[in-house]
Amino acid sequence: MINLEEANAIIAGTIAKGCDLSLKPLTVAVVDAGGWLVAFQRANGSPNLRPAIAIGKAAGARGLGVSSGRIGTMALERPHFVEAIQPMAPQGLVPVAGGLNIVDATGRLVGAVGVSGDTSDNDEICAKAGILAAGLTPQE
Repeated sequence: MINLEEANAIIAGTIAKGCDLSLKPLTVAVVDAGGWLVAFQRANGSPNLRPAIAIGKAAGARGLGVSSGRIGTMALERPHFVEAIQPMAPQGLVPVAGGLNIVDATGRLVGAVGVSGDTSDNDEICAKAGILAAGLTPQE
């Protein structure tokens, strides 16, 4: 399972990438293998719905074992399925890019990160950078 030190490193790397790209203020959530929140930060100026969105991206990715962007594709391909499972997701389910599963050195899924604040594609770029900054691997 992902630990607090790794989660904080992911957050720091994610926010640093957002600053490097001059993006809007980011909100970052890291969840463990069970989809429960381990660490979270909301940048100054980040709107008040961003925490729920970031957590929903991360927990949704972890809950289904695929990126939140892939869940978005699933929503287009099978809208009734994604609509039906939304109430089953205790931490939310946000079907757009920005939520990535995290793999450790042994190839085991250990958690996920969700990012919200800029475009979904930019959120995902930052999520990936944060995972790599912590010495972990984003699930492909």
